[in-house]
Amino acid sequence: MTTEHDDTGFEPPHTSSPTDHVLAELQLYGYRPFQDEPDPRPLPEAQAVASAVADIFDALVVALSDARLEADLEDLLWSTVNLFHRAADRIERELDDNEQVQKRSQKEQDGSEIRLSNSNASPPKARR
Repeated sequence: MTTEHDDTGFEPPHTSSPTDHVLAELQLYGYRPFQDEPDPRPLPEAQAVASAVADIFDALVVALSDARLEADLEDLLWSTVNLFHRAADRIERELDDNEQVQKRSQKEQDGSEIRLSNSNASPPKARR
């Protein structure tokens, strides 16, 4: 016995989950440059970053105050500060490494290419 259901009224409509929506947006619009490529996206606004960082600390204080982990709150807050310091140190190291590579590259360019191209050029003709 076979029955054909042309009517889809018996099946509820399918909707995507919030996670599915975020993943789809990342697949469509996400950008991950290679390590040696600059990221063309703009930096976030300074006020937005400051507000987000303050929210991180506020969330930890609110969540852990008057709770079993309150004794660990100070250590967790300092660990969060250290997280930002490590990120800043990493970025600074990368900038220093880039600066050293550029200086080394400039030293390697000793002008021999210019002398070589000048020696290949025909000598100037003497005026009579």
